[in-house]
Amino acid sequence: MSAEPWGIARRDGTGTLATRADVLNRPDHQTDQTRITQRPAGEVWVELGSRGYPIVITRDDWGSLGGRIKQKLPDLTHALVVCDAAVRPRWGDGLVEGLRSAGVGRCDTFEVPSGEPSKSIEMLGRLWDWMLASNADRRGVVIAIGGGVVGDLAGFAAASFARGVRLVQVPTTLLSMVDSSVGGKTGINLEGGKNMVGAFWQPSLVLIDTATLGTLGQRDYRGGMAEVIKYGVIEDAAFFEWLERHVERLDAREHEVVAEAIRHCCRIKAAVVADDERETTGRRAILNYGHTFGHAIEATAGYGTFTHGEAVAIGMSMAARLARSLGRVDDAFVERQDALIIGCGLPTRWEGADPSEMIPVMRKDKKVAHAALRLILPTRLGHVELVPCEDIDRITRAIEACR
Repeated sequence: MSAEPWGIARRDGTGTLATRADVLNRPDHQTDQTRITQRPAGEVWVELGSRGYPIVITRDDWGSLGGRIKQKLPDLTHALVVCDAAVRPRWGDGLVEGLRSAGVGRCDTFEVPSGEPSKSIEMLGRLWDWMLASNADRRGVVIAIGGGVVGDLAGFAAASFARGVRLVQVPTTLLSMVDSSVGGKTGINLEGGKNMVGAFWQPSLVLIDTATLGTLGQRDYRGGMAEVIKYGVIEDAAFFEWLERHVERLDAREHEVVAEAIRHCCRIKAAVVADDERETTGRRAILNYGHTFGHAIEATAGYGTFTHGEAVAIGMSMAARLARSLGRVDDAFVERQDALIIGCGLPTRWEGADPSEMIPVMRKDKKVAHAALRLILPTRLGHVELVPCEDIDRITRAIEACR
């Protein structure tokens, strides 16, 4: 297996963090399908040829988002707004007003109860029925407002209804801003496994306004930091170091550092998705660092016991310990990763972790090949690999070490 790193962080001469992802956003970057033109400040481009789309990052600009959507999709006449119940009064209704002011004649709204249980077959069926009753067709646009649950659910509905309806992602949580809203993965959970049914369906636009982070509870905000840390471990050691230096400011939600972290994570993910949109080469699998363990934690603890970010944080700790036992990383790596996770207010342990329950769930992970477990494991900061691992004793000890 190749150990060549995909992204080496550097400084771009202005003091701003830069990675290979920035190459895809340079005005002079060429691909075999299209030429990227100059992008406005704060905007990141997901390079997928004719299906490429912008990630627009703003602050306190909620009133203009409806106009931005209409500008990007000028033929929009029917908005199918799918909104988390918790954010509808503060954010959802305001965006609907903005859409109407921008000239969108039909705006229908579907409210999704907050929480992971909404990513279900039952809720998806209700959403499909609502779309049908709303006389939705392929000219309409599904607009998902909320966190990862709503984005995944609404995205799958858009991908499957009438064999494909356009999608706009408007993430309101840190986790969804840096991860789930970007890259086109959509889906729902089955009782025995997370995200086991879904589709790749790229949005036409991702709109991020950091004002929504001010209304998040501390636990939900900190949960998003797990995904932010993940990017440093898998792809960018300099970004990991930057996070270590800015822990307090990130926890205080200072706009400048939070916005820089979001931009950098989106650039990394945009590059990974451009390289391997549908996980055919294994490149995109690196984004699942900590998730095989994390999904098993969520499933065995019961959805809602941990936030997704908390489960991923513990999962990264387990993955690091497994990597150490395999001789891939040393004690210093494990200690440094733990320190940053804890510094961001996240757990590294779960006393209820039971290998006999978790490992069967892990065997249902989508990275499993020919019934063999495959895990994303680090070799150093900024580099991970997809590793076949059937050493159940080592996996068991890694889980037990985080109890």
